[in-house]
Amino acid sequence: MRMVVDVSLKAWLTLSLTRGLGGESARRMLKEFGSPEAVISASISSLKSFVKPEVAAEISAGIAKDAIAPTLAWLEDSSNHIFTLADDDYPRALLNIPDPPLLLYVKGRPDLLNRTALAVVGSRNATPQGIGNAEAFAKTLSDAGMCIISGMAHGIDAAAHRGALKGQGSSIAIVGTGLDKVYPAANRDLAHALAQQGALISEFPLGTPPLAANFPRRNRIISGMSAGCLVVEAGLQSGSLITARLALEQGREVFAIPGSIHAPQSKGSHSLIKQGAKLVETAQDILEEFNGLRPRLVHNPADMGSDERKKDLALLDHIGFDPADIDTLSARSGLTVAELSAMLLALELEGLISTLPGGLYQRIQ
Repeated sequence: MRMVVDVSLKAWLTLSLTRGLGGESARRMLKEFGSPEAVISASISSLKSFVKPEVAAEISAGIAKDAIAPTLAWLEDSSNHIFTLADDDYPRALLNIPDPPLLLYVKGRPDLLNRTALAVVGSRNATPQGIGNAEAFAKTLSDAGMCIISGMAHGIDAAAHRGALKGQGSSIAIVGTGLDKVYPAANRDLAHALAQQGALISEFPLGTPPLAANFPRRNRIISGMSAGCLVVEAGLQSGSLITARLALEQGREVFAIPGSIHAPQSKGSHSLIKQGAKLVETAQDILEEFNGLRPRLVHNPADMGSDERKKDLALLDHIGFDPADIDTLSARSGLTVAELSAMLLALELEGLISTLPGGLYQRIQ
């Protein structure tokens, strides 16, 4: 059985690695000839009806065995997978977009590929409030059963992955490199966590470096695998707006969190809202669009029963949702500044509050 799979996979890899062969031409040939093996076996004259003569010659010649060998060796790791358009585990949502990838390289949990998912994207240069919002929304949505998809970039993407991994639905990163590379390198620990608890996905062959053109291209997969797209923070020139536009073109729901009218990181989000994106203030605003999904608060009973934990959670009521400094919180709660400092740090680490410029604290969940 393994030999049959390998023969088919080599044919898919041959097509995907052929220089000059675009996805549209490959899909047309597959429709005409029926399988990648039949495409490779076709005469050059037949192939010329679909591609340039030099590409037809490349397909007919096939890919050298040493070009495919590293990929086959990579597949020997049980956490590594390749799914083609013909596989049952290929994300069904991608089959409905105009240009689905011929195949996907997957590292991690393949069971997540067809789970109800939400894309969460935003600025690389996010504000502390944006980071907190991304983590908090992603965790709540993950606990409601959604898989959170993003691009593992700095800022909002990384925050969304971190929040989702704390929940029950987990997270998928769509990357713009080969899966044998981590980009950005600073997110190496996050990539390892995703490989263990979630998944990393790429349409690019092993060894592909972080080329600038690959990142806008991968955005169609982020939106295409998702039932909707949440933009947390985005400037007017943000790449997140490309993902949101693709989501609209693919018939997905688009959501945006509003921000300060003075913040450049909010301009793109506000523009989306003006164009019809749904303004959201809570995760429940998103879940209302998806039947059967409800937020599910998950607490550790032992933690909830501790006096320290009860005090930490009670402090949230004193903080409220407007920024307040530590002296104000001391007056409201009757606690000393020293007591508050430790409690505020614990709440911040849980993603329940955010620190703002000027020594202010704000509740975000």
